[in-house]
This record gives sequence, C-alpha cells and structure tokens, in this order.
Amino acid sequence: MDRTQGQAAGTADAPARVVTLTAGDFTLTVNPVDGSEIEPTHRPGGEPARLPARRTPAARTSGAAAARPPVPPGAPAGTRRLLGREEERERLVRLLGRGRSVRLTGPPGSGRTALLDSVAEVCADMAPDGVVRLSAHGHQQAGELLHALYAAVYEAPAERPDRAELLARVREIGAVVLLDDLDMGGSALDELLRATPECAYLLAATPGTRSPSDDSHLEEVFLGGLARADCVALLEAGVGRPLTEEETAWAGDLCFASEGLPLRFVQAAALLRRRDELNRADGQDEDEEPGVFEERPREASLIPLPTRAEGAAPAELLASRVSESARAALRIACALGGEMPHHAHLPALVGDTHADLAVGELLGCGLLTPVGTRYRLAAGVARQLEEAGYGDSAAEGARTAARHYAWWTGHTSVTPERVAAEADAVLAALAGADVVAAVLLARTAAPAFAASLHWEAWERVLRSGAEAARKAGEVAEQAYFHHELGVLALCEGRLDRARAELEASIGLRGALADKRGTVAGRRALALVTDREKAGVEASPPLRLAPPGVAGTAAARAATTPPAALPAPAPRAGTVPGAGSVPGAAGPVSVPASAGAPLKPAGAAAAQGPGGRPVPRGPVGTGAQGGAGTPEAVTTVVPAIAPPGSVPPATLAEVFEDAFPLSPEPVPVPAPVKPSPRRESRRRPVLLAAAGALTVAVLGTVVALAMNTSEDALPPVQGPGVSTTPTTPETAGSPGAPDTSGNDPAAPDPETSAPAAAEPSAGPSPRKSPPRKPSPTPRSSTPGNPSPPPSSSSPSAPTSSEPAPATTPPTTPPTTPTTPTGTVGS
Repeated sequence: MDRTQGQAAGTADAPARVVTLTAGDFTLTVNPVDGSEIEPTHRPGGEPARLPARRTPAARTSGAAAARPPVPPGAPAGTRRLLGREEERERLVRLLGRGRSVRLTGPPGSGRTALLDSVAEVCADMAPDGVVRLSAHGHQQAGELLHALYAAVYEAPAERPDRAELLARVREIGAVVLLDDLDMGGSALDELLRATPECAYLLAATPGTRSPSDDSHLEEVFLGGLARADCVALLEAGVGRPLTEEETAWAGDLCFASEGLPLRFVQAAALLRRRDELNRADGQDEDEEPGVFEERPREASLIPLPTRAEGAAPAELLASRVSESARAALRIACALGGEMPHHAHLPALVGDTHADLAVGELLGCGLLTPVGTRYRLAAGVARQLEEAGYGDSAAEGARTAARHYAWWTGHTSVTPERVAAEADAVLAALAGADVVAAVLLARTAAPAFAASLHWEAWERVLRSGAEAARKAGEVAEQAYFHHELGVLALCEGRLDRARAELEASIGLRGALADKRGTVAGRRALALVTDREKAGVEASPPLRLAPPGVAGTAAARAATTPPAALPAPAPRAGTVPGAGSVPGAAGPVSVPASAGAPLKPAGAAAAQGPGGRPVPRGPVGTGAQGGAGTPEAVTTVVPAIAPPGSVPPATLAEVFEDAFPLSPEPVPVPAPVKPSPRRESRRRPVLLAAAGALTVAVLGTVVALAMNTSEDALPPVQGPGVSTTPTTPETAGSPGAPDTSGNDPAAPDPETSAPAAAEPSAGPSPRKSPPRKPSPTPRSSTPGNPSPPPSSSSPSAPTSSEPAPATTPPTTPPTTPTTPTGTVGS
C-alpha cells in the first residue's frame, strides 16, 4: 500500500469531528454521534470574557477574497468593462463618503453586482474597518447578517456571541458595507441600520423587494438600462471584433426589446461567438475543404442571426450549443432550484471526469451569475430551461445530489467551512430528496453547519430532517433532531421553544430506552429551568405587614362581633375573620405560621382610603395555630397598586367589588308562595267537598233517568230513549247512535239507569287531548284516598275532578221517541 492509500485509510478510520464552541454564556460541544452537549461557561474567578481583536488590513483583504466565488478551471473569463455606469458610480461614492446609506434598485440583469465591485475598489480606504462585502440572498431577518458582519471585522473563531454582546460589538464597527441581493425591508432593515450606526450601507435590491420605512433615511438610486451605443460597445467587447451592419441593426432591435439590460448583451455575445465558430467566419481555414466527418456546414449562410425572440430568451439556444457535460450541469441546477454546485462536485454528479470545466463554459455564456461565494442560474434562465424540458428529471437529480452531499458532508476530511459555503445547494437537495435520503443528509450536514456557526442553515436542516424522520418512521433520528433544535433554541434564548423541543426528545428517547441521550436531554432541560428562574423577576402578589402598636385597640374593637349577630366559628382550613362581609368579625388575617412570606413594616398603622387608619388583624388562638397557643397574625396588603391610588390594607378593600362594605338597599320582598305543607292540609278538604258535590249531581241524574224510563214505550215497539241531550256536535258526529230502526231493544229501565249514569263507557264524540302529568304528585291522606281516574266525557264530570260550577244543574229536556226511531224530529 502506497502513501496515498495509507492517508485515505487513516482518514476513513479517523474519529468523528467534535467541535467545541462558545455561544454566549454556554459552552457547546457539537457531537455528530450522540448529539450536542451544552453547559454553562465557567471562567476562572468569574472574570469577563476576553474582547475579540479586530482584523488587520491584510486579514480583511484575504477575507474579502474568500468571500468571492471561486474562479472556474480552464481559461478564466476576461474582465468586462463597466460601460455607461460612470455617473452612477461617482454618485454612490460621493454619498458613501458623506456617511450616507444608499439603496441601489435595479431589475435583474442590470449589472448591480458589477457596479458594487467597481465601488468597492474606490472605497477601500474610506472607513476604519475597510469595505465589507456580504450577500443577503435568502436572509429575511437582520440577525444572521449582523453575525456575518461581526465575523468579518473581528477575529473570533469558534465563538458566537449572544444578542446583547453582538449589538454592543457591531455598534463599534465603522465600515462601508456592500450588501448584495437584498431580500428584506421594513422593520428588519431598520433593525440592521439601527444596530450599526457607524456604518455606511450600499444596498443592492430589485424593484420587487420590500420598501424601507420612512424612518430609515436611505438615499434611493435607480439603475436602468444602457443606451444603444453602450449596448453595441458591450456586444463588440464580448464578441472580440467589430460588428457588421446586419449585426449592428440586430443589436439595436435587441436593445429596444430588452430595455438595455447588460445581461442580454452578454448572452447575445455568446450567441455570436458560437455562430462564428460554426460558420468559420474568422477566415483561418477558408481554403481548406471540410472533412468527411466534420459537422460544420459548407456555407456560412446556413447559420443566420438569432431571431428577436431568441435574443430576448436565449437560454434554450445557448444550452443547445454547449457541451454535453454543461447541459447535464444545467439539469442538476434546475433540480436544485437554480443553485449550481461547486465545480469539484460536478464530476461525481454528472458522471464525467471533465465536467468541472462546465462552470467556466456556462459562465462565459451568461447563463450563470455570481451570488456570494457560489454561482446560480442567471435571472430568467431557470424558467426558460424548464420550458425547454430541462426540469423533467428534477426528482432524480435531487435524489442524486442528496446522496452525494450526504457522503461528502459526513466525511471527516471536509471542513465545516467548506460545508457552509455549499449551504444553499445542500438545502436545495434536502428539499427535493426522498425521506430516506433527506434523513441521512440532514443527519450528516447538521453538525457541520453548527460547527461553522452558520446557524440559520443549521436550523433549516434540523427542521427538514425532523419532518423527514417523522414520515420515514425513524424515531431515533427524530429524537436527535428535536434535541438539537432544543439546544439551538437555548443558545439563542428562546426558552419556550427549547423546553418544547427537549421534552419531545426526552420522550422519544425514553421510549427507545436510550439512557445516554435521555441524560443529555435532561441536562439541557435543567439549564432551561435555571434560565427561566433567573430571567423571571419574582414579585409576590401580596405584601404582608406585621400589626402595628397604634392599631391594636382598633383591631380588638373591630374584631368584636355585634350582640345581635354572633360571628360563626370558622371552619377547618379557612382563614378566620370575615372583614369583607358586612357585619362580620373583622379584617381578614392569616397566621404567621401559614408559610406565606412576611415583609416587616413600621409600627405605624396603615392608612386606608380617605386617610382613615386601618385596624390590624386580631391575635389568633389555638383554634388556628395550635392547641391553646396564640399566634400573631398580620393584615393582608396587596403588593402592587395602581398608580396614584392608596394601597388597600385589608382583603376586604382588595375585593371591594366582589364584597362591598357599604350597605346595599334592601330589595323588595317577593310575594310569599303558599308552602307545600299548607297545601297538603287544604287538599283533603277540597277533595271531600268535590266528592260530596259529585254525589249530589249523580243522584239527581239517576232520579231524572228513572222518571224518564217510566214514561217510555215498551221495548218491542222501538229503540230505547237516549238520555243524552242532543246537540249539533253529537247529532252530526260519527259516534251518534244509528236511527235506522235496526238497533237492539232497549234494556230494562232498572238496568238502564246505571248505563245512563255512565255515558262515558261508550265511544266519546270528541276526545280531549291527553293531559300532561303534573310535575308534583298529589299527596292523599290515609283517611281520604283519592278516587281512581276515569275517562273524560263532555256530558258529566268525572269523579276525580271538582264540578266546574256550584249552581245546581238544570234538567235537560227529554226527547220523545217516534215510531220510526227518529229522535227529536
């Protein structure tokens, strides 16, 4: 085995990287295996933290070079001249020299980044801390940008200050800050500007970015398109030769269609160069005959100039004229949301050993643009390529990138800083991968982001990993992600979020019987509890003052109950006294042994509303504190009173709204209802009277029926006479007796009397609706039982109800019976 193979084997067998950081008052140990451990920072003798040193000019220069995207391999692209932007550059430099902050607004492709590079060269020695270049792409809050500014000015490796220390350090920074690709505005931008009052900002944004507030006092500079002459000059510089008349006219039309955006002419120059290569217009081999296997046409007229539509959207045409490796790299970029991986990753992602040259080829065509320390597809290119079909294999490309980055980020030879530089591509691959690949990638990339102090990417990876682990059913990985989220929230001071995440992690690890992980989670949770106790200011709701000497006599007089209304004995477990109720024993007091904290006060009596002295509480006896042992009690006084008011001295005054001390007007008494006992006595008398009246009425009816039966005809000559009075209701009702003469013979008069007395035995002409049962049952005396209920009849009252009227009933007229059986004809 040679030396190279030995180094590779040693790297593979090396232990996992464990990084120790300082995050505010905590010491964070990033452990990729078991999860991060956090503990308070113990400084010897309680000495304060060491102040970080500022970077030297040489260190700032090297840092600025590291912040630029890497130069692609192969022939580097020539430096393009800044055409038509001299006036804007002079104005920006003049405003920055006065200490003013400027917001540079221009559409995508207008050359904002190139203008910022030109301004940075002029303003290198303008501020004490030089020029700081930052990229705000994807940042919606000012916190991460402040940490990036702090790391660019101070030498503070492996240290992330808390918010208070961060604001104190960045307030002292005096630099010209060039912030490209600004994505925030409003209150977030105001926070950034207020935190760094000694810095002058040049903010590059698009018209769609949120506008700053009126209090930001930013100078506005708009960056428009180039003039026609500048567009032609830029196109000639890109092609490397003078334009023909036909090409000049085509350039004029393109300037009108694209509104003079410089990006369109960079892409147009790439189209003309490729056309020259295909047409062999340079004249080097005009005399040579084309070969058999040569793919170039024999006549130059076969490759015309691009159309106006192709010039306005040239991505598809440019992609068709690059190498196969470059087209594969474009498919990977479309799968990653426009992010182009580092050129060192392209051979593994594409499958071609020379794929690293594709970045330089695409950058020269104007299909890529620099963003921070990386490259991404230029404005509008991703949409044009997706319409051309380059996004059809996006899912497969994202899975391939996720598996590659999972292997790469977990390798021990890869430093956390290299992983942080590839953060956007890693996050894009994580978003498009399947759940299994996403869990693996998040598990390996999270410790690297934590160690590189790129905590915004760390949080995004942890949240994506927790969701993917939940979908995949990986309980152990889900517990790890929740633990890391809890540690991150604790470092940033979000205690509620930290408690929720740590409790979820402890529960999952407890279900898995992971003793080591559970112990680590409980240690972090104990720190959360300590922070909560230290951060919340303890303020008891009540202030207890001991009784004063001057108020002893008044307290004894107040505690003496009146003679008419003796005070009731207090129940067990209650506070003696009822000063909040009118006519009670006295003010509410609590014994000193009740466990409540006491606050000593002076001997003077407390003053109540209106300046009246408030009596102190009585002296308790053994009924409350012990068997015959007197205990001192104190008056309850609220600790917090509204401004401008006198604090009350008793619980009665505290709850005056609920228990008013002033006597209220006596309400008018409601009419007294008869008691149920009196009703039970009167009910038998009423029932007896009703029974007597019913007997009298029945006797009268029986007598009348017997007299009528004596005058009736023999039963064989016709039907019996009905004693029921005929009314229009009974005459026309379907229940009336039939008069056709086919009725049976009338019964004997002696036996018909009971039948006449009980007419309700047959079907009633009209049924009354059933009565609802009474909610209270009637009580009957033993001597007078209530009669059984009977069916209701309209002709005679029932025996269980009293008569409706006290006047004697009138005798109904008797209807004679005709030979044909017609009644009342």
